[in-house]
Amino acid sequence: MRFDRSAGVFCHLTSLPGPHGIGDLGGGARAFVEWLADAEQSYWQFCPLGPTASVHGDSPYQSYSAFAGNPLLVSLDRLVDDGYLEGADLEVEAGSGSTDGGPADPEFPDDYVDYGRVREYKLDRLRTAAERFNADPSGDDRAAFDAFRERASGWLDDYALFMALRTRYDGAWTDWPEPIQRRDPDALGSHREELSATVRYHEFVQFVFDRQWRALRDYAADRGIDLVGDLPIYVALDSADVWANPGVFDLTPHNEPAAVAGVPPNPGDDGQRWGNPVYDWDRLRSTGYAWWLDRLDRLLDLVDVARIDHFKGFDEFWAIPADADDPAAGAWRDAPGHDFFGTVDAELGELPFVVEDLGFLDPGVVDLRDRFGFPSMRVPHYADWCQQGDMYQPMHFPEASVGYTSTHDTNTLVGYYGSLSERQRDCLHYNIGADGSEIQWSVIEAVWRSDAVLAFTTVQDVLGLGEGARFNRPGTATGNWTWRVSEAALREGDAKRLARLTDEHVRN
Repeated sequence: MRFDRSAGVFCHLTSLPGPHGIGDLGGGARAFVEWLADAEQSYWQFCPLGPTASVHGDSPYQSYSAFAGNPLLVSLDRLVDDGYLEGADLEVEAGSGSTDGGPADPEFPDDYVDYGRVREYKLDRLRTAAERFNADPSGDDRAAFDAFRERASGWLDDYALFMALRTRYDGAWTDWPEPIQRRDPDALGSHREELSATVRYHEFVQFVFDRQWRALRDYAADRGIDLVGDLPIYVALDSADVWANPGVFDLTPHNEPAAVAGVPPNPGDDGQRWGNPVYDWDRLRSTGYAWWLDRLDRLLDLVDVARIDHFKGFDEFWAIPADADDPAAGAWRDAPGHDFFGTVDAELGELPFVVEDLGFLDPGVVDLRDRFGFPSMRVPHYADWCQQGDMYQPMHFPEASVGYTSTHDTNTLVGYYGSLSERQRDCLHYNIGADGSEIQWSVIEAVWRSDAVLAFTTVQDVLGLGEGARFNRPGTATGNWTWRVSEAALREGDAKRLARLTDEHVRN
């Protein structure tokens, strides 16, 4: 896909303003779209949208499904508008969060997501909405629900039953009774009938997520904003994807991973053991990559552009024996990247992908990336500012790249700047013509001025926030994915300033 010179902002959905403890698909998302339009941005980028799990710290990269939407993102206010909830349903009983002894919304924090409280509050109300919908749906609603179920049946049937079974057996599918683990047709049929009410609840939640998402996407499109989604290469072991498609993955006869994903040690670190099952690429090739084509078709039905996470894994991937804790015990295995993307191109057409190629930029990755014309990532955090010609200095970004001021996995610009040595700061100032007084805007301008066809910043960088506003610290299990921005912080002045830079550097 050929991109025009343009710009955008990263902000995950959970970080948006909203009345119920977490950003959602309601008014806060529309207010953010308006802010992006005022800033004359072309793109809004975010993390994966799938259902998250408390056991994984609510990481959007460890989801129960690569196809489903996160129930916590459903707007309760819009369910009131649709008639599935009443205003009183959003209130809580005295003593459950009210400050005056009467019914009131719980007092959620504005600056971070308390996932435990949010999950309890929202899922209870989603169940109420589902019960009300099932009791007396209108003719139009019934038809829309049935049409969605038919359109999504390729993934929805397995996902809804998987989630119902997780409730029934209170744990990961690898611990379920063997007939259900192995998807015995009789066992599946009896459980689907027995758990029909819970299955239908999960179908309803996906229906309203899908409808709210498409309304938001249309709202953004009307204002010239395209949506950039995220494609994690791997999926979680405890997911509907692995349970329903075990042949896609490198599993033992007992449905345990034979090998897990990660990255090897690099100078200065010990590597990482992610724990996700790796793919059986030979099996996938024999099916024409059918599961992957379905996955990409679903993603591109929801977003306009996708960022491919850990692009290296499509060229070769680091496979760690499942019984080894040390990432160094792994080995590189070849992946059929050229054949895979050739098949995707033939089946789906133009490929609207940008790729995360940081960390392992070797000739194989470069060849795969460049053959299909995927723009690569450039992030100033990785620059040696005193090294002439460093590829991560904005003045050296190539046109076929996406320049970021920071990402969801890095420190903020202000936090990064504070961590630099005095020598690196001096070299940074010299290279981009900055004095350090507003370092975030100096780096934003340098990235916007670069040759990179796409330029992105984060809300945290626009606001000049420090390390405390980081969204994620890779390799840590707690305290991530919780940061939120208030509606008051999305100032008109910052939008206008970003718009001026966008106009000045011809990124409209």
